[in-house]
Amino acid sequence: MKLLMVEDSALMRRVLRENVSADRRIDLAFARNGEDAIDKLQSFEPDVITMDINMPKMDGLTCLAHVMDIRPCPVIMLSSLTEKGATATFEALELGAVDFVAKPDGTVSTDISSIIDDLMQKVWSAFRTRKPASIKKMKPPAAPVRNPMMDRARPRVELILIGSSTGGPGVVQHLLENLPSHLPVPILIAQHMPPRFTTTFAGRLGQICRHPVIEVTQTTPLEPGTVYLAAGGKDVVVDRKFNRLVASPVRSDPQFPWHPSVSRMCLTALDKIEPAKLIGVMLTGMGDDGSAEMARIHQRGGVTIAESADTAAVFGMPGKLIEKDGASVVLPFPDIPEQLSRWLGQSAPIRRRQCS
Repeated sequence: MKLLMVEDSALMRRVLRENVSADRRIDLAFARNGEDAIDKLQSFEPDVITMDINMPKMDGLTCLAHVMDIRPCPVIMLSSLTEKGATATFEALELGAVDFVAKPDGTVSTDISSIIDDLMQKVWSAFRTRKPASIKKMKPPAAPVRNPMMDRARPRVELILIGSSTGGPGVVQHLLENLPSHLPVPILIAQHMPPRFTTTFAGRLGQICRHPVIEVTQTTPLEPGTVYLAAGGKDVVVDRKFNRLVASPVRSDPQFPWHPSVSRMCLTALDKIEPAKLIGVMLTGMGDDGSAEMARIHQRGGVTIAESADTAAVFGMPGKLIEKDGASVVLPFPDIPEQLSRWLGQSAPIRRRQCS
């Protein structure tokens, strides 16, 4: 794998080299800023790029836009754990970055060892997939053969559960933008993200989508017509209090490797809601978080959707759901809102613009 790491700090470049160069499967090159990265884009021809957002001469966002225009390839952003850093990260994801890793100590950090495993796991996942995540450049594949049984309305649904990871924010946005205006059930989303980033994500979704979007930072009743986003760095659990469904943030559990955990969200929902009253949606992401639990929903009378390999930036989580015979239907992401509308007994919405 040819890996280009774009980092303006000489100290950070040294630390990254010490942590990465030992892997002989990697042909490693560095760029000192965005301009240097554009030059190496043609001469080095990287398979994957990691890129700092804050750089002199040409910042990471500008460089990313040039990469997607000149020679698109998977890009993973390195971002600071600040509100400004989170905002820039979502701009990068909209431009086509496949994922991001949050620096532990701000813009300049020597404590890269705490994130190197996460970074390289995402780098290898991006290499195996090797396609940018820019939704606006994707062409929807041909419509799949439909099973008429899957188009029947499910009037008893109480909750929609959505699991998402690498490449997911733009797909989540597209899904929410294209749901019907009348949403008779709540939606609960577990999108793998660190703290602070989900606050920014919820705010951006709330500005764009027609339904209210609330980050679950405290025990919150789940109301129809509202979207709830699990808080980053924690897990979210579903409970029933005074005969009302609620979602609560809880400390992340080490037995679940990814957070917010899709597995834990689905497990607690299954404990409180009949499977036939649940809808599960598994979007792009590496690993297998939530696949076993969402398969249980399908196998016990509920319905589930797995995003297809045609559009998934990383076909890990949806692929594992399919392997476990846990997907009621497999669909490219542009078709998911229409399927949900059918199950909810709503008229299929006119497909709006894709996220850009």
